Amino acid sequence: MGEEAVMSEFKHLVIVKFKEGVVVEDIIKGMEKLVSEIDVVKSFEWGQDVEGQEMLRQGFTHAFLMTFNKKEDYYTTFVTHPSHLEFSSTFSAAIDNIVLLDFPTLLVKPSPAPAPEPAPAPA
Repeated sequence: MGEEAVMSEFKHLVIVKFKEGVVVEDIIKGMEKLVSEIDVVKSFEWGQDVEGQEMLRQGFTHAFLMTFNKKEDYYTTFVTHPSHLEFSSTFSAAIDNIVLLDFPTLLVKPSPAPAPEPAPAPA
């Protein structure tokens, strides 16, 4: 029997092309500060494209992914939070183009559980 997909979390995915001359490190530091101030952000990860072909990348270089326990945490707490509202204007001014997706995830293949630590040998 196949495993059923399980509704798990709510994700906020942002893919951006920054404007010329933007100090990306400053934007990322601002984002890290933002997520540290808002408890409903369960996790935050980001990356910069290093492998994509220019034709496929279409100028986009960075991806940011935030995870929330549920949709309401994102819409009612995060989006309206004063720190988010303040950071949004800084972020918007720095980007040339953006793709934004907000979606509940369906967990199809869970991460494997870490291997248990071996028990210490008796002395």
